[in-house]
Amino acid sequence: MSPSSASFLDGDVTDAIRTLLTDAGVEEDADLVARILITGVGMGIDDTDRLDLKIASAALSEMRSAFSLFAPYRSSPKVTIFGSARTQPNDPLYRAAADIARALADRGWMVVTGAGPGIMQAAAEGAGPERSLGVSIRLPFEEKPNAVIAEADRVVAMKYFFTRKLMLVKESRGFVCVPGGFGTLDELFELLTLQQTGKAEPTPIVLLDAPGGRFWQGLEDFAADHLIPSGVISPDDLDRVLVTDSVEEAEAEITGFWRNYDSLRWIGSRLVLRLCAEPTDAEVADLSTRFAHLLTSGRIERTAPLRRELQDEDRLALPRLLMDFDRRRVGELHHLIRAVNELDSAPPATPPIEPHAVS
Repeated sequence: MSPSSASFLDGDVTDAIRTLLTDAGVEEDADLVARILITGVGMGIDDTDRLDLKIASAALSEMRSAFSLFAPYRSSPKVTIFGSARTQPNDPLYRAAADIARALADRGWMVVTGAGPGIMQAAAEGAGPERSLGVSIRLPFEEKPNAVIAEADRVVAMKYFFTRKLMLVKESRGFVCVPGGFGTLDELFELLTLQQTGKAEPTPIVLLDAPGGRFWQGLEDFAADHLIPSGVISPDDLDRVLVTDSVEEAEAEITGFWRNYDSLRWIGSRLVLRLCAEPTDAEVADLSTRFAHLLTSGRIERTAPLRRELQDEDRLALPRLLMDFDRRRVGELHHLIRAVNELDSAPPATPPIEPHAVS
């Protein structure tokens, strides 16, 4: 944007946009909404190519639709299940996907899928229509959203893979990948990249195979034989992933990750870890010793909510741990989280809710 354009936006147009928002009744987060509109006007002033404008417009429209779909279920924990659209109902993988979806739904989780056939339909069938959400992709050769999600009207269709992938990842607190093709592998590697680089908060990732299957074992072998020796990943980068052919182990991995760990927040250079249960002094001292190599200085200590958290009213009732965590080692945070979940002070595992009927 040229200096004259920026100046124009900072003046009359900016004031007009804020007046428009006031007249429309936009009060909460009006500054962010204004920024969206100002960016749109700026793209027009920049003589942006029409195709680029269509991409930006469609992406924003799709995100609005997806945000609206997910909004009523914001308080419900969600798991995204990835897998091939080509998997048939008689395949053991189909049953595995349905079983893990059912097991997690019985514990109160919502199940998010790509809304298509194959593994996506299996997961929706397992969870049932009341606990299923779908984010489909519009392709010339792809089937329509599966009947389970379509009949419940809990699906949003996306034109672009990047907006779809955003919504398949953004809301979920756990991920299950069932063997699949390029799409499934693409989604898995994006998850791993986000976790490794700290661009997404730590979440459990399960690679679920059929009983006796070795699909994901092949990935581990490839990492051990090629990726780790060549130095392009660290030896413990796959430690954050559970490879299993057991639905019970998969369920325990997803739910157990949130047994005591609740959330985290960076306040400047310091990391605040929010827990469900107050740790003892001895437990905090032990954590500080065991994970000293992940700190830049000092020790792990208990803390009251920090000023920024108080200002935002950010989960103020929860106990907290404060530390100077080395951001260069953010990919190793899951080790600390797993240790927190294993503390004697941690709450007991959550029992299933009353199972729902699935035809």
